[in-house]
Amino acid sequence: NFILRSRFDGVQFSSDFGTSSEGDGNRRNFTLTAGKTWERGSLIGGLSYHNIDAVSAAARDYSKDALALTNGQPVKQGSSATPTGSVNFNDGSEQSQLLAQSNGCGRVTLNSGVSGRAGPGDFHCYNASADSYNYQPFNLLQTPQKRTNAFLLGTYRFSDSVEGYVNTWFSKTESASIIAPIPIFSNGDNILVSAQSYYNPFGVNFGTDRSTGTSYNDLNTRATVLGNRSYQYNTYNFQISPGLRGRFGDSSWQWDATFNYGKVKQKSINNGFLDYAAFNQAIGPSFLDSDGTVKCGSAGAAIAGCTPLNFFNLNDSSNLATLQGMVVNPIVTSVYTVKQFEANANGTLFALPAGEASLAAGMSYRKERSTTASDPLWTGDENGLCGVIEFCSSSLSGSFDVKEAYAEALFPLLKDLPGINALNITIGTRFSDYSSVGSKTNSKLSLEYRPIENLLLRGTVSQVFRAPNINELYAGVAGDAATVNDPCNGYTGGNTVACANVPTDGSYQQSDGQVSGKVSGAAVAGYQLKPETGKSYDVGFVYDPRWIDGLSLSADWWRIDLEDTITTVSAQTVLNQCFANSASAFCALIHRNGNGTINYIAEPTVNLGKLWAKGMDFNLTYRLPAMAWGNVTAGLNGTYLTRYDVLPDTTDPSSVTIHNVGRYTQAYGNFPRWRALGTVSWALDDWSATWRIRYVGHTAIGNSDPDQSLSADASEPTVVRNIGAYVYNNLQLGYNVEPWHTRFEVGVDNIANKQPPLYYSNNVGNANTDVATYDLLGRFYWARATVKF
Repeated sequence: NFILRSRFDGVQFSSDFGTSSEGDGNRRNFTLTAGKTWERGSLIGGLSYHNIDAVSAAARDYSKDALALTNGQPVKQGSSATPTGSVNFNDGSEQSQLLAQSNGCGRVTLNSGVSGRAGPGDFHCYNASADSYNYQPFNLLQTPQKRTNAFLLGTYRFSDSVEGYVNTWFSKTESASIIAPIPIFSNGDNILVSAQSYYNPFGVNFGTDRSTGTSYNDLNTRATVLGNRSYQYNTYNFQISPGLRGRFGDSSWQWDATFNYGKVKQKSINNGFLDYAAFNQAIGPSFLDSDGTVKCGSAGAAIAGCTPLNFFNLNDSSNLATLQGMVVNPIVTSVYTVKQFEANANGTLFALPAGEASLAAGMSYRKERSTTASDPLWTGDENGLCGVIEFCSSSLSGSFDVKEAYAEALFPLLKDLPGINALNITIGTRFSDYSSVGSKTNSKLSLEYRPIENLLLRGTVSQVFRAPNINELYAGVAGDAATVNDPCNGYTGGNTVACANVPTDGSYQQSDGQVSGKVSGAAVAGYQLKPETGKSYDVGFVYDPRWIDGLSLSADWWRIDLEDTITTVSAQTVLNQCFANSASAFCALIHRNGNGTINYIAEPTVNLGKLWAKGMDFNLTYRLPAMAWGNVTAGLNGTYLTRYDVLPDTTDPSSVTIHNVGRYTQAYGNFPRWRALGTVSWALDDWSATWRIRYVGHTAIGNSDPDQSLSADASEPTVVRNIGAYVYNNLQLGYNVEPWHTRFEVGVDNIANKQPPLYYSNNVGNANTDVATYDLLGRFYWARATVKF
């Protein structure tokens, strides 16, 4: 990011390098800025380059294993899509029940070391802690990224009252991520392993017949022989904003008019996926021909161009060439553009006894458009199925435009009276007309009161309005691996909609903590979004006590009430809401196989009920008196959260309000009551130092209230896991070498090398922790040099 200046003369170059205490996660940045100012104008340009290295989850103890909290104990429990396969005899047929009896269990996996075609005796009973696949070492804590930025800012004064300007930005970002080798869920991916396959040692069908929707037994495996899946992203961002600004004669009125054009183009290449049609054919019926070759089809009806796969020993070397021939690397290209014109003016309306009344007003027109072009193989149908095993996407385009006008007026009411140093009122209103969601007028009222000069009391009441953005409306389908606890585990009857096809004998247990989710914008899901609406309230003060020079205090109490909140509904929320009420609209988003296992859960962007939030923000700044040993300034910013409640579905009388304060949920995030950031800065001559403290308060996972449907434990309900408060300390030291026009800085972030707390994979998915809240890399060293010419 650049700090934009209106005037800059000369050249400045800055370079910094950083690395973690583990010697990874290296960061390299270079920035060059040059500018020239003359009588009528200025020109400033800059280039920067940023390079961040990847950090594997295997490089940290807390994230190297997939850990689940089960029956009160942390267990290494990864995915059931394991290289040796997870074979589940659960379609309820008599033959499958006999196979379960003969094996001594309903779920088996291949013994290690078996090569070639496996027989029934080459399997043992599946044990989740011993046999599940640890996908964590193949994930990243920090994704690699290379980013190049450029900007050019120019101004030219045509006259004393008119100035032209142009601001231009460009960036190119190359990033990549890797995840574990492709898992294959026979039912979830709608593939059918034929009972007549030469390599099928059990003689029963596994998976789902996509043409009929009929589901059979589960068989989950993983093609580790193909290596990791990877994603490459190339993103280009361009923006230009030319405009004019000036004054109306000698009056106080100022004006500006600007046009803005922006474009973001992203190309993603998705590597390591499998062609559905070729794969499904290769696991169909096959036979040993008289020439000793295993062929697809049946004797006398061999399928040309098809090589059978040994699906029950997928990573056997004999499968490698066949699998490699099925690999596809779909490409998705998206383009987003915005065109906007805006005009504003502000100045004095008239004089009042307490001061001048002023007005700011303006109008704008904006058009946004988004287009996503997906590889035909990657494009899903109305059932979320496509020509690629695992995830599907979609091609989609959409646009909207908005016309807006606003006005805001400040009226000084009273001044310099006993007990009233100043009293001002501000009234504002904005009219918005969206082609996507219609029109809306929102207003606000603010009051500022100074009983004495150094104490300000303030309050604001506002109507809140937010229209859905372009991605919320028109984002295409994207797959994800959603972490869920299926409420139908141990099902014995009741809600037949949420638990469709689930056996009622209590035997059902989800085979994997992660299920296939399909995230999308509203349009592709056939959902008509409405804008968020609501009200916000803010009351606070600013106090600069004269009896302590350099001290400033402020606090604001705030409250926000929202209706029709726009959010991407989580898979867990979908399950919980439908399980609580079979008439819930969320039930239509659950897609189960014929044996009750989850095929996929749609996770569209929707208007999700109501939200109530309130709390307090506070700030303290203190500049100590100048001393011989330097100048010291201390600051503290914090938030105390008292409420963050969500009612998921206002149309459902049985919908339960979720209380998030002091808790973490995968659906909504982390809401500790207390968060704070403290800073102490010192300066003496050419030396300076800064100590920063970040505080994250106590939080908890799960809820003891059964109506909340939240548990920290994968196997037991209403379990609460408390997470203590965290404090991070960062320190930096700087020195100016004036003769060289150079400044050197060194720093250490997370001095104590604090590792994040364990939240466990059944609550957060990857990394076993809340990656949005805590520092993931540990102690980090960095150094920077800045030279001015």
